[in-house]
Amino acid sequence: MLNRKQFIKRGVSAARAMIIGPTVMEAADYFSPLRLTILHTNDTHSRMDPFPMDGGRNQGLGGVAARAQLIEKIRQEEEHVLLLDAGDIFQGTPYFNLYKGEPEIKAMAAMNYDACTIGNHDFDAGMENLATQLTRHANFPMLVTNYDFAGTPMEQKTQPYKILKKGKLRIGVFGVSIEGRGLIPDNLFGATKYLDPVQKANEAANKLKKDEYCDMIICLSHLGYQYKDNKVSDEILAKESENIDLIIGGHTHTFFDSPVTYKNRKGDDIIVNQVGWAGIVLGRLDFEFTKFSGKKLAGNHNISVSQKTGG
Repeated sequence: MLNRKQFIKRGVSAARAMIIGPTVMEAADYFSPLRLTILHTNDTHSRMDPFPMDGGRNQGLGGVAARAQLIEKIRQEEEHVLLLDAGDIFQGTPYFNLYKGEPEIKAMAAMNYDACTIGNHDFDAGMENLATQLTRHANFPMLVTNYDFAGTPMEQKTQPYKILKKGKLRIGVFGVSIEGRGLIPDNLFGATKYLDPVQKANEAANKLKKDEYCDMIICLSHLGYQYKDNKVSDEILAKESENIDLIIGGHTHTFFDSPVTYKNRKGDDIIVNQVGWAGIVLGRLDFEFTKFSGKKLAGNHNISVSQKTGG
């Protein structure tokens, strides 16, 4: 049986634990980072198989089997992984000529892509075909905020944005694509209305930030990295943007050695990355989030895709 002194001493210790305990836990939560791994592709152009072993510079690279193995390996190692694509899924091999995009969309569905945007070559077999492939075979959304598909076969087949939840994180993802007129034949682009990508991107990002309370905002862009004239590019979008944290680009088939950081019009950092074409590189960006320091790019690695890296 406790004497009076022991009873008081234990009572004080218990009270102190009740006061200090939650504070320690909150502090740990405040400083302990949440990790998010973003994997991405662009301009895969119907490259289902690796390049043939014919002495070419890309021999043995690419192919959906090696990419799928690599993605699965990373998913086993990391708790929170996003897989995204920046357009031009179609066109470039006999697979597309024969099957009009069905195997490409099925492969992406099997790899559990979280989202993609639309590229100019995704119109190449017509909007009705693209709508059919998405409806029948996709388990992921195609995101584009600056195309108005009203009155076309693609009406209601895309979304402007998607909120993807990974643990405690809310990640807002939206898409923008290139001007179709002069690039996509009129009979394929049809009545699609092209809207200003910078304006629509900022509208989407503002909504995701202020109304949807997203922790990070990603733009999937098929505008192209940069041009010699004033054509809208990822570079221009980055500098004229607000609230976007990351642009995953496509269209210009640009192989980045590492991501490029710009200042947006508020003076905040925005990261741009792109991984060439044909699925021979898988982009990887690792972000850390803490309540103390916000989010930061903790690592990046553009991974060459082959049977060696995939297996």
